[in-house]
Amino acid sequence: MFYRRHLPHWQKPGSALFITWRLYGSIPVSKLALILKEKDKSKRFLLFDNELDRAGYGPTWLKDSALAQKVVDACRFGETELDLYRLSSFVVMSNHVHILVWPKVRLARITKSIKGYTARECNKLLGRTGERFWQDESFDHAVRNEEQFYRIKRYIERNPVKAGLVNDAKKWPWSSAWNE
Repeated sequence: MFYRRHLPHWQKPGSALFITWRLYGSIPVSKLALILKEKDKSKRFLLFDNELDRAGYGPTWLKDSALAQKVVDACRFGETELDLYRLSSFVVMSNHVHILVWPKVRLARITKSIKGYTARECNKLLGRTGERFWQDESFDHAVRNEEQFYRIKRYIERNPVKAGLVNDAKKWPWSSAWNE
């Protein structure tokens, strides 16, 4: 299944999806333009994710544990109550989210449900109404094989380590790797 907004989105039936979305305004427009000029999709994603991990620009609202927990709860709710997907891994960072899911519905429904709900709830906690919380576009990648699936799962769960936030992925409470 293919559709396009600003970016192309492919959803291959029977494949897992790696989805990333970010807070509105978390990357400067000039920097984003440079990243999007990169032809190699893998390099483009790494440039994009490295910029987000630096968290040097824009809001970092998800550093607030109450807001991060809202997003974690919404990701789990999307699996257990809404039955939108089977959740394989996730991480909530200061300005972005990564999830790895086996979708049961179209990608647009998944992102609309999670991002719409969390935007309203997080904006309430921030005392904001009617303001953009998430960037409207998400990045997604259809997982091609089992090896890639496990590489992406490790990447997601180690993201807080890579960003220098913790030294052990199991110590990041807003991740599927967290060991309570």
